[in-house]
Amino acid sequence: MTLALIVAATLLTGLASILAAAWISMRLLAGAIQRLVSLSAGLLLATATLHMIPEAIESGADLHRLTATLLAGLIGFFALEKLAVLRHSHHYEGDGHAHHHGHDRDEAGPGGTLILVGDTIHNFTDGVLIAAAFLADPRLGIVTTIAIAAHELPQEIGDFIVLLNAGYTRQRALFFNALSSLSGVLGGLIGYFALDSAQGAVPYVLMLASASFVYIALADLVPDLHRQTRQRLNGWASQFALMLTGVAVIAVLTGMLHQH
Repeated sequence: MTLALIVAATLLTGLASILAAAWISMRLLAGAIQRLVSLSAGLLLATATLHMIPEAIESGADLHRLTATLLAGLIGFFALEKLAVLRHSHHYEGDGHAHHHGHDRDEAGPGGTLILVGDTIHNFTDGVLIAAAFLADPRLGIVTTIAIAAHELPQEIGDFIVLLNAGYTRQRALFFNALSSLSGVLGGLIGYFALDSAQGAVPYVLMLASASFVYIALADLVPDLHRQTRQRLNGWASQFALMLTGVAVIAVLTGMLHQH
């Protein structure tokens, strides 16, 4: 019974939040996507610095090893970007520009690849945490599931914005995001059958996920924001306001999560 609850909860926090985020994101006008890149940057930075990194530190794991993991993650994602992607476009089919058929497939940039890697890692840790909560107390498991699902929604909206901005079609963004959410089920299963060993790895996995989010925000999204300002596509004041909005959303939801 507990195992069934864990599987159902990880599917809920993954697929349900992704479908809700996709519905919201796909209703946005194509022209608004670039303006919302700053919101996504705020969501990613706040998720990493206000939620995942503090959670890893509060676990009691060795701080020097945690920070070394963060550094290794940042360098590793830099290497992954250099090895995996040579070209990067911040436009996609249907954005009002003239693009040939297959442009999205050819031009999908590193931000899309890295956000999927980071999201997969993050979903996995969420699955482990949900399993731990259900094993401790089914009521705690339900509360944790609701809190994580609420936390995932704005983050997944940010992920969709990154994927669309990196050149993915809306259908591909939905498919790959849904695929990455299945790692949450895997995390839940591992958490159920091997919780002791899995819990020891969670802080370091959180640091790797944090590294991917910080790298994407600072190495991919922020340069794009500077480019928008230079080309007068988006004023710095609106960028700053949207970034702070993203930070505020995660700060509020993280505070709610810690209350439980």
